[in-house]
Amino acid sequence: MKTEQKRLFGIRGAVFAENTREDIGKKVKDLYVQILTQNDLLEEQIVSIQFSVTPDLTAVNPASALRQAGCAQSCPLFCCAEPVVDNGFPFVIRILVTAYLDNNPVSVYIHGAQNLRTDLLRS
Repeated sequence: MKTEQKRLFGIRGAVFAENTREDIGKKVKDLYVQILTQNDLLEEQIVSIQFSVTPDLTAVNPASALRQAGCAQSCPLFCCAEPVVDNGFPFVIRILVTAYLDNNPVSVYIHGAQNLRTDLLRS
């Protein structure tokens, strides 16, 4: 891979999940796979992945869930708590994938999270 021809981007995404290990694991993997697919992205192009979660999601850390799903084995993962704000959406996992791409990134909001950032979605 020649990263000198690519530019470093941040790819955003989010998903709503139920507070169970199974649902968080399924939704995080689905979000990750969609990001790879829609951005024509290979794991070797990823620099790092950061997650944030709302305080009502406590069953499993999304970074751990992604690793347990066999994904993103060779890049750093980080997870933090989403800031608590008035009228914030509950049960949200957000992701920021830092990666080298040839083109502008495609944001991925799925499983109900499409309303979080309609300005970033393709029509």
